[in-house]
Amino acid sequence: MTNQKYIALIDCDSFFVSCERKLNPELKGVPVAVVSGERGCVISRSKEAKMLGLPMGLPLFQAVQRVPECIYISANHYAYTKISKQVMNILKDFSPNVEVYSIDEAFVDFTGLTKLYKKNYFKLARELQKRIADEVDIPVTIGISRSKTLAKLASDKAKNTSARIAVIGKCGIHHLLEFTEIQEVWGIGRKLGVRLRGLGVRTALDFINKDDKWVKSKFGKNGLTSKAELSGIMVSPISNEVELPKSISDTKSFLEFSSDLQFLKNELSIHIHESCARLRKIDCKCATIGVLLKTKDFRTLYSKVQLDIPTDFEFEISRAAFPLLTEMFNSREVYRSVGIVLEDFREKAEEQLTLFSNNEKKEQNEKLGQSLDKLEKKFGRNIVRTGFTNKEVPFKQGFLTSPKDV
Repeated sequence: MTNQKYIALIDCDSFFVSCERKLNPELKGVPVAVVSGERGCVISRSKEAKMLGLPMGLPLFQAVQRVPECIYISANHYAYTKISKQVMNILKDFSPNVEVYSIDEAFVDFTGLTKLYKKNYFKLARELQKRIADEVDIPVTIGISRSKTLAKLASDKAKNTSARIAVIGKCGIHHLLEFTEIQEVWGIGRKLGVRLRGLGVRTALDFINKDDKWVKSKFGKNGLTSKAELSGIMVSPISNEVELPKSISDTKSFLEFSSDLQFLKNELSIHIHESCARLRKIDCKCATIGVLLKTKDFRTLYSKVQLDIPTDFEFEISRAAFPLLTEMFNSREVYRSVGIVLEDFREKAEEQLTLFSNNEKKEQNEKLGQSLDKLEKKFGRNIVRTGFTNKEVPFKQGFLTSPKDV
């Protein structure tokens, strides 16, 4: 453990809304909200939408009634992922140690960069912030401190400043923790915060003032880790290693409810292709697949099967997924969404050929899957459609509602 590091948390502001504004600059300065789907909920809001009192998580039909002057847009996660990669590439060019935490957040090791760029931490952050704005047109907030947990608190503090940058050094930690409610600490949250308040711990400063024996007896090793990080001792270092996800899933609500099995298969084919493309990007194959089916009244059906041979190819996964869908399907039910879940990943480098598998056919499938990915990279998403799918998936989706529509 060391307390000499300085870590920055780069947080893209209202990321999904910022992406839509990048794609359509006319949206800048007006109230905008991104919703999870045509029948979904609010998942991202612009500053203007927040000022109008639009809450997160509100269903679209209620949001339109409550804040009719806001523009509501269906989420386009494909576009957001591409824009996220542009931001992360700038961070990786700026520092050799970057840990991508989520689609809109990353930890960056600033240690030693002051000597390299001959600037203090605040000016470093401002340069990075400007570069992201100039090259990607995405606004970011930056918090810098001596651990990941403190960097997260610094980022929260920066959101209330005009520069949207906050640097918390050794001398500023005590003051920051004194005015930080315990439930606001990264990793603690509301439920654990209620328990801590019941034990007389109201602020982050109260927590670090407890002795280690008390913290360990109440919250175990994780409690000691949080205390050390809040004290400015970095226990969780920046990690450049990309961990394999435990699963890959893809699903989306239909534009209209349906009880048509062929339509459900069409939609499932789209989700299978999206998931397979993501699986190939991490050089893995899956050994287990599952199918999600959600009814109009939000009942969720799920069935999964283990594959004899791991795969990353659409047709092989479809061959296993369609029988699961057919088995769950009831023509008297009306459905709102279908989806695919891929699990139990095996890295291709560790894959072994077997005497009982058709290795020639497997090699052909791998080449075909790679060809699909190359074509989409060159000509755009869904340039080749698998199965019997003919659905267009544009790069930028249109508006769901606008003040004029309402």
